[in-house]
Amino acid sequence: MPKKPVSLTAAQARAIWIRAQKLDETEPFGAGPAATRAAIEHLGYVQIDTINVIERCHHHILYARIPAYRRSDLASQQSAQKSVFEYWTHALSYVPTADLPFFLPAMKAYRENPSAWFGSVTRAEVNAMTRRLKKEGPLSIRDIDDDELVDKTHPWASRKPSKRVLQLMFYQGLVAIAERQGMLKTYDLIGRHFGWEKAPRPATERQVTAYLLDRALRSQGIVSLDSICHLNAPAKKAVRELIESRVRRRLLVPVTIEGAEKTPHWTTSQALEQVAPPPANRVHVLSPFDPLIIQRKRLKLMFGYDHIFEAYVPAAKRQYGYFALPVLVDDRVVAAIDLKTDRANQSLLVQQWTWLEDVSAEVKAAIDTELGRFERFQLMQ
Repeated sequence: MPKKPVSLTAAQARAIWIRAQKLDETEPFGAGPAATRAAIEHLGYVQIDTINVIERCHHHILYARIPAYRRSDLASQQSAQKSVFEYWTHALSYVPTADLPFFLPAMKAYRENPSAWFGSVTRAEVNAMTRRLKKEGPLSIRDIDDDELVDKTHPWASRKPSKRVLQLMFYQGLVAIAERQGMLKTYDLIGRHFGWEKAPRPATERQVTAYLLDRALRSQGIVSLDSICHLNAPAKKAVRELIESRVRRRLLVPVTIEGAEKTPHWTTSQALEQVAPPPANRVHVLSPFDPLIIQRKRLKLMFGYDHIFEAYVPAAKRQYGYFALPVLVDDRVVAAIDLKTDRANQSLLVQQWTWLEDVSAEVKAAIDTELGRFERFQLMQ
């Protein structure tokens, strides 16, 4: 007989999620470059985005879990230690280098069947760029000054054809991003970047499926098929089969969450045994791309908060502001604050402040303290 699912309240479910996200501790990963590596290894990936009205989201996500975080810590792990690399998860992300074998099958698929987006790139161009990198060493698009410029095909495109060649080679696993300065990427041949004598062996399909499930369990605590396979529908069938196998072997516990009883969720017995810490007015000003925020349906279910990303919404129609940041206090999202860093005048500007619930004077003071720390992080050189 299948075991009856454990019933959880939304509060119990979000406590498990917050614990898995390491947002219920002050300094869960320590400090310094090693903390950055540990955080990315635990989370599985950290999303990269171009918007910089405040500090870009990859730095922001790490700052939320590493109070003493410095941008140079991530640069060190990517370019010197090479413990993290960039690749596509549900979006462009920093990923632990230890997980690279799980991405090699996707790279191979790109080599065998390139996306139509790169349809204009020829094999001859890829071969020519490979020879150039071998001869000249790592290159950014700014280093390439002999392209015949073309018209842009969309607002984010480059007039340099070499950019599309390098992007295709990146997805094909022929080059790695060896360094990033803002959004300027320096590419190197992947084997040379990692110093491989022999390339690692790609993971099997079964291993990739187990990786997706284990990554989600580690960083989410309590999972659904959608949360495991976020923007990755083709993986759902195999993941479901693996979940069913683990449930039969009592390695996973089926759970239902108040308000979403018809949506299956699973967790581990260890996660269920953890006790949530008492309220401490612990404040996090989170990025809209933070792993706790990015899956909107899951966020609404567990927190009762429907985050709206409005950067591309006309100003007159915005509810929370251009780039609103959810404010997490312990296990509640109590406000959304639209902030902008005025780098010229060295200040953090509050464009709009929306309270989502009434809070005490103590909570308001804790938020003000965190905003002061957040401002110092924004303006740090």
